[in-house]
Amino acid sequence: MEPTKQTLLIGGLVVDVYSNTTSSPSSTDPVHALFFLHGRFGSAQETYVVDTIKVIFGESYESGVGGERKKDLIIVAFDHRNHGTRLVDPKRNLAWSEDPAKNNDQHAVDMYTIQTGTAEDVSFLIDHLSSFLYPSSERTIVEWGIGGVSLGGHSTWIALSREPRLTLGIPIIGCPDYTKLISQRAQSSHIHFSPPYFPTSFKAYIEARDPAKLAYRAKDASNPFWGKKVLVLSGKEDKLVPWVASAEFVEGLEVGEGGVKRVVVEEGAGHECTSGMQKEAGLFVRGWLSSAGL
Repeated sequence: MEPTKQTLLIGGLVVDVYSNTTSSPSSTDPVHALFFLHGRFGSAQETYVVDTIKVIFGESYESGVGGERKKDLIIVAFDHRNHGTRLVDPKRNLAWSEDPAKNNDQHAVDMYTIQTGTAEDVSFLIDHLSSFLYPSSERTIVEWGIGGVSLGGHSTWIALSREPRLTLGIPIIGCPDYTKLISQRAQSSHIHFSPPYFPTSFKAYIEARDPAKLAYRAKDASNPFWGKKVLVLSGKEDKLVPWVASAEFVEGLEVGEGGVKRVVVEEGAGHECTSGMQKEAGLFVRGWLSSAGL
């Protein structure tokens, strides 16, 4: 399905909003809004981002599958900090390398601050998107979700853990445990897990705020994921964001009876957003929109 795209400028952020072409302008159906985030080095205009958005709309609005759809869907895409329209210094998106021209000593801090900055951008857009998209209160956004690929998948975990208005998350080839992910990457790059590569203040922040340091195993409201709907999509052969870095967290994650946890680790898939992952995401969103629910 080819959705329509409307581009808004919200507080200096360029924001693309995709919607279903068959939805009536006079419709009063409640709206579910899904943020969808791109990966490192990319932008909201990447082909895999747009293709995934199309698949999600196609699965969500396909007739004859699942419960009757009772809500409309919009998908919201924007650039991470220091990416796309917000690019300041491309070298700061690089990792550690033995090649001085490709090395970024601040890789650990740079990558995490982009992820947490994106989570803050998502909360900012939840606050203000309706004022720009529906200035005369034409429609009402009743529920918010988030998904993303690679860097966008990492950001999805962080946003889902911090923003209570997000009720659904689809991290694709992302990791919820930054210490495990970056320490493995540091070891393989012969980087010491200590200052200046890992400042003491940075480690303290991660220990206090990273999703893997929160009460994700708790079976009560102290768990920020309690009652949320989470679809985890990863590649079994992923070398950049290996499944082993996420496995302990995902296996221990509690979402409660009101929540949903579905995990798909795709055989043979590497660090990529496959067609199978796109379809899984679309079916999950379809359930979110349906009267039957997930």
